[in-house]
Amino acid sequence: RSTGEVMGWDDDFGTAFLKSQLGCGVVLPTEGAVFISVKDSDKTGVIEAARELVDLGFTLVATSGTAAHLEAEGLPVSSINKVNEGQPHIVDAMINGEIQLVFNTTEGATSIADSASIRRTAVARKIPYYTTLAASIASVRAITSMKSREISVRALQLA
Repeated sequence: RSTGEVMGWDDDFGTAFLKSQLGCGVVLPTEGAVFISVKDSDKTGVIEAARELVDLGFTLVATSGTAAHLEAEGLPVSSINKVNEGQPHIVDAMINGEIQLVFNTTEGATSIADSASIRRTAVARKIPYYTTLAASIASVRAITSMKSREISVRALQLA
């Protein structure tokens, strides 16, 4: 068995996270739609990230509970079915190329089962997919950095 790791190094956290993602082969989008479906304990924490995504020009798509929370905070969002709620649902939208980024934190057996098909589709379609609030927020910081500054390469060792 072996493990691998990558590191992104920069003065700015968003750029460092961006570099770590690029090192893993993850290409973050600079436009498009973001699917957000988060567990209740993450709903408040995802608001600022969602607001920043809207400010960057992204559109928001969410399951009913998350959509209601985002709307209550004044954010524009389209609602979409969970997989277990019938078609058309989030996996259909992903397959159709309508989703460019996924934030999906789960709890409970049904949500976890739904997340498996979302995760499989994201991997197959090379859609960046984050399963924790912290990583979701970090990805927004990375996108912000990518859109606002030039990315440079620095050597870890000096000859």
